[in-house]
Amino acid sequence: MGEAVAEFHLLGPVEVRLGDRLVDVGPARQRGVLTVLLLAANRRVSTDQLVERVWGDRRLPDHPRNVVQTYVSLLRRALAAVGDVAIVRQSSGYMINVDERLVDVHEFRGLVGPARAADKDSDALSLFERALGLWRGEALDALDTPWLNGVRVALEKERLAAERDATDIQLLQGRHSALLARLSGWAEEYPLDERLAGQLMLALFRSGRQADALRLYQQVRERLATELGADPGRALQQLHQQILADDPALAVASAQRDDAAWAAVGAAVGKATVPRQLPAAIPHFTGRADELKALTALAGQADGIRGTVVVSGTAGIGKTALAVHWGQRAVESFPDGQLYVNLRGFDRTGTAMRAGAALRGFLAALGVPPARTPADPGAQAGLYRSLLADRRMLVLLDNARDAEQVRPLIPGAGGCLVLVTSRERLTGLVAVEGARPLVLDLLTPGDARDLLARRLGAERVGVEPDAVDTLIGLCARLPLALNIAAARLVADPSFSVAALVRQLRDAPGSLAALDAGDAAADVRAVFSWSYNALGDRAARMFRLLGVHPGPDITAPAAARLAATGGDEARAALNELAAAHLLTEHVPGRYVFHDLLRAYAVELVHRPTPRRPRRTGPCPAQSRQRLQPARPLPARPRPPGSGP
Repeated sequence: MGEAVAEFHLLGPVEVRLGDRLVDVGPARQRGVLTVLLLAANRRVSTDQLVERVWGDRRLPDHPRNVVQTYVSLLRRALAAVGDVAIVRQSSGYMINVDERLVDVHEFRGLVGPARAADKDSDALSLFERALGLWRGEALDALDTPWLNGVRVALEKERLAAERDATDIQLLQGRHSALLARLSGWAEEYPLDERLAGQLMLALFRSGRQADALRLYQQVRERLATELGADPGRALQQLHQQILADDPALAVASAQRDDAAWAAVGAAVGKATVPRQLPAAIPHFTGRADELKALTALAGQADGIRGTVVVSGTAGIGKTALAVHWGQRAVESFPDGQLYVNLRGFDRTGTAMRAGAALRGFLAALGVPPARTPADPGAQAGLYRSLLADRRMLVLLDNARDAEQVRPLIPGAGGCLVLVTSRERLTGLVAVEGARPLVLDLLTPGDARDLLARRLGAERVGVEPDAVDTLIGLCARLPLALNIAAARLVADPSFSVAALVRQLRDAPGSLAALDAGDAAADVRAVFSWSYNALGDRAARMFRLLGVHPGPDITAPAAARLAATGGDEARAALNELAAAHLLTEHVPGRYVFHDLLRAYAVELVHRPTPRRPRRTGPCPAQSRQRLQPARPLPARPRPPGSGP
């Protein structure tokens, strides 16, 4: 007989099994330490993180680091009989070396990803069923700290998404009768889930219960209006209209198409449809030679250009300009066309585009007539993947809010490259989908000067070299600010660079003069769209950093500034860094450029810095509206100073 294989269970009560034997891994806190290490399998977790995640806001022991060390020693002893598993010490932290396939959380994710990319519905459903079969109850059961509770909620969302995806496939296969009881139970448990409501409506309609399907829609519509003040999404409204019209496209015969049949739809629309949706090339694009080379290197694969690349950076840094410029240069690498959508993750409307709306737009661009577009979102995604499976295309997803907005738009196979731009790092795409990141920084002084020379002419820039250098500093080498300044100078050739510099210095915080009369060309407005997306804790920290006098700041100093705990300060700083409103320029030290500092100072001097409510593909969080700006009493800081 072979040796028993260890299994680490987190999708239910936390336990370790060695064959049929349950390994005793100690009391709740000790199991909490093991859980945190397993969730970060093969990655270091600092001792401070372990303390914060295992105790959270609960009362800490007198010497928490010593207690963690004791728990680790006890866990090592308990796991001594488990082969190829070890907890090792690593630079002020610990890491568990383990085959991730033995940890049910990682196995679950390792099955769901390929399920969503599978070419055949039968293969996808088999993978989904294996993944969902790993769940034995509520994840991390009996562990209760704020961090672990947050992980539990996130895992539950992943489980629900996998269940919905599996249900879409079962509906396509005509299993509506078998699904009715389960869908009805889920609908009672999640009464505001529009996707689930649509699935139940479809199952009811196909079971000959059209009136019940229409009644369910009215119930959902009333709940959404009462509890969220919102109407049903476009997909649910469209399904409602199709059910009202007794649309034959909803019949079981249509639902039973598998991916091979959807591929036949693709053949019917033909590859003659070659979309060319990239925006016009940026006429004054300048510099970024290193970033363009890096983007080409990240996009390149041994078998050609494909995969996913995330271009992230702060507001106004030029992410879209870089992506469009590179895409126009690389157009010959994508003979089957280019798709483009602005996902509106960060714009003045505050409403991000839903992935389903982008999918329908892409299907139309690929030549699928509206009458042949499936009503079910899962079927739409399947058709989209089928159409792109044998094509070499560039898919540019601009201004993404989060990973969930992007995932349904990633082709399952083939030679396509997905280029995503976002103000967030989208680390979920990097971690789960294997996307490759490219973070944009401010322009180099040389590139900033070249940009002004291209906009104003080399002669005009050469006449006032000192004023040009000062202008570059006042604009913090931010492309948006430089382009706005250049536009003002181009509009009035008699207006000298030195005069604009004086105006910028006299303006409150240097932001009032950086407004070209359009929300997309107003530095203050563009910054506000990133600020409005922050949680309350990070937003408060951002405002307070505006009054910090030093060139940069550490987490302990930020904690004192905000009169809060070290862990809370670190969480706020990390959120700001993820949104590119701060830069961790050296480990543990954070800085932001002068224009972001000026914006932070404006906010801290407002009587009630309120932010608007933002909606999008994720559950909306409570936001408050910004007050009109007031002049600052303080003088602007000199260029080059940081927070």
